[in-house]
Amino acid sequence: QVQLAESGGGLVQAGGSLRLSCAASGRTFSNYPMAWFRQVSGKEREFVAVINWSGGITYLSDSVKGRFTISRDNAQNTVYLQMNSLKPEDTAVYYCAAPNSGTYSTSTSPGWYRYWGQGTQVTVSS
Repeated sequence: QVQLAESGGGLVQAGGSLRLSCAASGRTFSNYPMAWFRQVSGKEREFVAVINWSGGITYLSDSVKGRFTISRDNAQNTVYLQMNSLKPEDTAVYYCAAPNSGTYSTSTSPGWYRYWGQGTQVTVSS
């Protein structure tokens, strides 16, 4: 069983920055990719960023490319989402996710991921 716990959300003004963290426990963290998704109430969960098992490959959605960065520290069992130049449309609950088993692959589809954190709210005011 994998447990994921996000932190770092909050209220920030447009143009500001936040760094989200996702701490993982329950299995060998370095064996599998990690992703961030976000969701606005009443809308589908949206892909934000993914990082492969080693941290050497990352992919971000077009809506955050150039502003957000995903990284991981396998020694700390933690994945990060650095969010800069935040916009009001970035307001959402942000979730980290992990697949069912270790793999070299990555995916932007939420259905590919088995484990999810409880989410952390990010609110960007204009």
